[in-house]
Amino acid sequence: MAEEDPAKIAAQLVELKVEHRDLDAAIDRLAESIQADEMAIKRLKKRKLRLKDMIAALESRLIPDLDA
Repeated sequence: MAEEDPAKIAAQLVELKVEHRDLDAAIDRLAESIQADEMAIKRLKKRKLRLKDMIAALESRLIPDLDA
């Protein structure tokens, strides 16, 4: 397995965390709306969960393998 550049992984993490935070704000704005589109909110929440999983996977790649 090729070595992964920790700087690239860290940059991806920053991008994903920003998008995750932006989605959180968008969900809050939609939920406060009188005419809240429940389907749109549900899609945004699913996207937010996928981002959370991607963030966790990248964070685990930054942790050195101690089995060696």
